[in-house]
Amino acid sequence: MERWLEPLALLHGPAAFQAVGAGAAMPLHGGSTAFALVRRIAEGRDLGVIPVSQVPEGWHDLLDNLTRRPGPFAGIQSDRPLIMGILNVTPDSFSDGGKHDSVQAAIAAGHAMLEAGADILDIGGESTRPGSSPVDVETEKARILPVVRELAKAAPLSVDTRHAKTMLAALEAGAEIINDITALRGDPDASRVVARAEVPVILMHMRGLDPKSMQQGLVEGDIALDVAQFLRERVKIAGLMGIPSSRIAIDPGLGFGKTAAQNWQLIERLPLLMGIGCHVMMALSRKGFLGKLVDEAVPAARVMPSAMAAAAAAAKGASILRVHDVKETLQALAVWRAAEAGLEVDEDEDAGE
Repeated sequence: MERWLEPLALLHGPAAFQAVGAGAAMPLHGGSTAFALVRRIAEGRDLGVIPVSQVPEGWHDLLDNLTRRPGPFAGIQSDRPLIMGILNVTPDSFSDGGKHDSVQAAIAAGHAMLEAGADILDIGGESTRPGSSPVDVETEKARILPVVRELAKAAPLSVDTRHAKTMLAALEAGAEIINDITALRGDPDASRVVARAEVPVILMHMRGLDPKSMQQGLVEGDIALDVAQFLRERVKIAGLMGIPSSRIAIDPGLGFGKTAAQNWQLIERLPLLMGIGCHVMMALSRKGFLGKLVDEAVPAARVMPSAMAAAAAAAKGASILRVHDVKETLQALAVWRAAEAGLEVDEDEDAGE
């Protein structure tokens, strides 16, 4: 039977710690966010909302997934969401296409993001904007491998690809993480490459197997539950292929085959995905649904809404944020954390400043 517990009544900061201590709430993925209520869902049916203290024993395995903190991702453990800087080495990406399409420009941009505080860099050689044309493997490798070889000396690298041959070449060049928008469905050899290399992988929800087909057959009904069921199944299949859940992060795929309203629903109900027991990555930087909300047609001008959306995702439990604007995202996270926890001010600090 397909069952879910959806965390509700989220608490943050001191309120979360006090509620957990009083037995009125439980920590979400072992972090500083807690939840006091859960919605039980079975076979797509809403069984109602109950306090966490009243979850039946037969559902405790789901509760354990919600409360247990995932281990380090790619060897990195942090008390804040990991920041993954986006480095597109393409001429046609939706936000920064052509900006980093030379090796030296891409390397310089990567170092700049690391200096700004990025924990990981995600390098892509094929645009995944809706409707974009596929790129052959040799072109993709020619774009990214020189950049990977150089930047691998400086930081953990992820490679955004759906092609097994590119995955293998990038791993040999020094990459440590695979980020696959098809959730290892797009290439029959992809799962084997990831399993043999014993590296972390990010599995994303998308309809279709490439950007040209991802808008076909948009989900109707409960988008959050549909995405959660898809990702749980992909994690299960990956496990059967030799990839343990401890090496998997999941991504709900905002902007990939979803309406603007569905993207917002996925952010609002993000804690549902925590029940899968993996790290959850959110990649919402500069995306079109943000532009529609704030009436901004130019992707590069969506820095502020992107940073605010990243902070909102962090408040819902996201542990990895894939972003274009590293400094601004870290600033937004710092403000959110201070506002939730109450920032202690040095006594010598001028109260009027």
